Amino acid sequence: MIGVAVLASRVGGLGLGRDLATAAVRAVVQLAVVALFIAAVLSRSWASALFALLMFAIATGTTARRVGASTSWPWVAVALGCGVAPVLALVFGSGVVPFNGAGIVPVAGIIIGGTMTAHSLTGRRAFSALREERGLVEAGMALGLQRCPAVLEVIGRRSREALTPVLDQTRTVGLVTLPGAFIGVLLGGGSAIEAGTAQLLVLVGLLAAETVTVVVTQQLIAARRVMPADIRATLPP
Repeated sequence: MIGVAVLASRVGGLGLGRDLATAAVRAVVQLAVVALFIAAVLSRSWASALFALLMFAIATGTTARRVGASTSWPWVAVALGCGVAPVLALVFGSGVVPFNGAGIVPVAGIIIGGTMTAHSLTGRRAFSALREERGLVEAGMALGLQRCPAVLEVIGRRSREALTPVLDQTRTVGLVTLPGAFIGVLLGGGSAIEAGTAQLLVLVGLLAAETVTVVVTQQLIAARRVMPADIRATLPP
């Protein structure tokens, strides 16, 4: 399959053959290491919670670099945490998912991964808008708007696109795709009803976590808390 991807990249002139092969090799190595590590931590709730924190830290660093705002990582962590924390608190606090290794690692991983993607999409689209439409921010401020509302007017339209993947996934679940949680429960011996319930929990949790993360990220960008250096230097104070 990697050969197909590399060949398609070469035929299409994408120039991603090396990146595709490297990504595949990294995935194999990382999953092998993670599989061994998870097998060791699943038996202890505290170890699973620490592993979830490690996943959160890696997600924070990854998305901060992805949007070009590595030095803003503490605020990136705030944006992700605002989405992740309430959802996990509801999931585990309500007893829907048991607070043990088998529940903590997969659910936390899915929610954290979703917020990481939402933050990356929000940041990339918002910063692209600010680079291309800086004049609109200045025009808004000239008309009497404060900086934050002026920035939100520009980035709001594009930031909504960050929720498109999770919205499409939720709308088409069971019709186009059978996501991982559903298949995992079935393969684990659960009934179709149990699988559907687990998948619904994951999808609703992702919707909530990603929406909160997108909203908080927009506000942090408008407040210049999360921002690449080049935009910070040109944006009016």
